Amino acid sequence: MSADTPTGEHQREDFHLRGEYVELNQLLKLTGVCDSGGAGKALVASGAVRVDGEVELRKTCKIRAGQRVSVDGLEIHVDADPPDNH
Repeated sequence: MSADTPTGEHQREDFHLRGEYVELNQLLKLTGVCDSGGAGKALVASGAVRVDGEVELRKTCKIRAGQRVSVDGLEIHVDADPPDNH
């Protein structure tokens, strides 16, 4: 990852949260950033993951609706899953 990468080259992915929160390592797995929760923990421990612009080292940090997670040029926007009205 290069510090020279223009900010316009970030990809965005929306993640619809079911429930109050998702653990950071699981979010990385569910969005396909990592193959497993263990790989997600290793990625977080390496300092490569940011939550709301700040480096996050807590592997099981609770990510809630409205937060943004960025890693390797991907920005994940976490939104509340709309209630099922059926």
